[in-house]
Amino acid sequence: MRIAPLLALAAIALSPGITQATTTADFAMKTTEDLYRVCSAAPNDPLRQEAINFCQGFLLGVVGYHDAVTKRQNLKPLICYPSTATRDQGIEAFNAWAANHQQDQKFMNDPAVFGAVRGLAAKWPCKK
Repeated sequence: MRIAPLLALAAIALSPGITQATTTADFAMKTTEDLYRVCSAAPNDPLRQEAINFCQGFLLGVVGYHDAVTKRQNLKPLICYPSTATRDQGIEAFNAWAANHQQDQKFMNDPAVFGAVRGLAAKWPCKK
């Protein structure tokens, strides 16, 4: 049995730079890693449309809750996006942040909502 092909396959599968196919388990949205897998589904992924719709809904829910709580409780907002920001820009912002933090398991193992806020706040921080 040849070990080299198996090791090469394992290296590819474990590489953080290569997008893995979305699975229904990713939709449980337990971690930031789950959210990243769903939001970064490849164009040829069989679940891409469902994943992108889910991602948009999740991020809209996070932002909607964030906005409602900060306004009602008179709290300092964490995300200060422009009124012209689109859902696609939100997904791009989160994906860019998550891609840059793939090796940081503390962030990627945190709840998905934490990662969503971190990613959006990185793109659209609030002035101090």
